[in-house]
Amino acid sequence: MPDAAYAGSPMAFPAPLAPYAARAEKTRGRLHPEAESRGRTPFQRDRDRVIHAVAFRRLKHKTQVFISHEGDHYRTRLTHSLEVAQIARTLARSLKLDEDLAECLALAHDLGHPPFGHTGEDVLVECMKPYDGFDHNAQTLRLLTKLERRHAAFEGLNLTWETLEGVVKHNGPLTGPLARKKEPLPAAIVEYAANHDLWLDSYASLEAQVAAIADDIAYNNHDVDDGLRAGLFGFAEARELPLVGPAIRSAEARYPKAPRDILIAEAVSDLIGAMVEDVLAETARRLAAHPPTSSDDVRRASSAYCGFSTTMEKDLGGLRKFLHENMYRHYKVNRARSQAKRIIKSLFDLFFTEPETLPPEWRERYEGGSEARRARAVCDYIAGMTDRYAVREYRRLFGVEFDG
Repeated sequence: MPDAAYAGSPMAFPAPLAPYAARAEKTRGRLHPEAESRGRTPFQRDRDRVIHAVAFRRLKHKTQVFISHEGDHYRTRLTHSLEVAQIARTLARSLKLDEDLAECLALAHDLGHPPFGHTGEDVLVECMKPYDGFDHNAQTLRLLTKLERRHAAFEGLNLTWETLEGVVKHNGPLTGPLARKKEPLPAAIVEYAANHDLWLDSYASLEAQVAAIADDIAYNNHDVDDGLRAGLFGFAEARELPLVGPAIRSAEARYPKAPRDILIAEAVSDLIGAMVEDVLAETARRLAAHPPTSSDDVRRASSAYCGFSTTMEKDLGGLRKFLHENMYRHYKVNRARSQAKRIIKSLFDLFFTEPETLPPEWRERYEGGSEARRARAVCDYIAGMTDRYAVREYRRLFGVEFDG
C-alpha cells in the first residue's frame, strides 16, 4: 500500500475522478510489498514497467494479421497496442476514470501472444493439449508475474492487484455463474490466484472494460485500413459494408478529389470517432440505470458497464463477418498461416524431443522436472519469439528457406 507521504504528493493523483473509478491511492497493492514512488502513482509505475519489459519491445516484430516481411506500413502487435492505448485513454478521460490504469492494461493486453498472430496460438494450443494447454491471456499473466526478470527481489514485474486483475478479466468473469466459458481455467491463472486472489468470479474495473473495448475498436478499424491498402478487398466491396460504407461515402463527398489513401484514412478516422461516441453514450446509459458508487460496485455488477449499443453491435457483427471471410481467410493470408504453422510445430517438436537444442537458460527452467514442465519451458520459449526470430531459428535448425 502507498505510504502517507506518497499519498499527499502534489504530483500524485489526478482529480476529479468518478466515484466508480479505480483509485490509485486505494490500490490493493502488490504481491511483494515495495516502497512506493513519490512522483508516480502505482498505476503509472505499472505502465512504465510494462513499457520497459522485454516482451513489450518484442511486439514490434510480432504479427497482427500480416507477416512482418509483407510490408512496413501494416500493423504489428506493438503499433496495435499503441492504438488501443490511445483509444483507451480517450474513453477513460471522458468517463473520468484512471487513465494510467486504462493505458497500462491496453499496452499489456497482447504481451502473451506468440509469433504469427492467432496462427501461432492455434499451434501452441494443439501442442500443449496434454500439458495444461496454452492461452494468450494466461501467458500474459506468466510474463508479468514470472518470466520477465528485471528485479532482484522477485520474479516478474510485481504489478498492482488492479493491473493483474484487469489483464486476466478484461473480457469478463472467469469463474462462477457470470463466466462466458465454462471450461477449466488455464493453469497459470489458477496458480497465481491461489496466492493473490484476483476475484475471478467478478467483472474487472471499468478501466479494464474500457481497455477491452478499445481493443475491439482498434482492430476492427485498422484491419479495414490494412485490408484496403493491401488490396485484399476493394472500395466497391467496402462501400457496401455496414459502418465502413457510410464512412467512405462521407469522406468522398467531403473530399471528392482526394487520393484513395487519404479517403481510407479519413473514413477510418470517422469510424473510430463514431465507435468511441457510441461506447460513451451506451456506457453512460448503463451507469445512469444502475449507478455504481465505487470500483467494487462495478466489479460486483451482473453485467458489464462498458459496451456498444445494440445497433452498433449488430453492424459490427456484419463487419467482422466480412473481414473474416475476405481478409483473415484470404488466400494470401492463408499461405502465410500455412508457413507459420509448419515453423511453430517443427520448432516445438524439435525442442521437446531434443531439449539439448534449447538455449541453456531455457533448459534450466525444466531440468529435473516432468514432461509437462519441459513442454511449458519449450512453450514459453516459442511464445516469446518474434516472427523473424522464429524464422531464423527454423532456418538454423532445419536448413530450410522461408519465403520472405
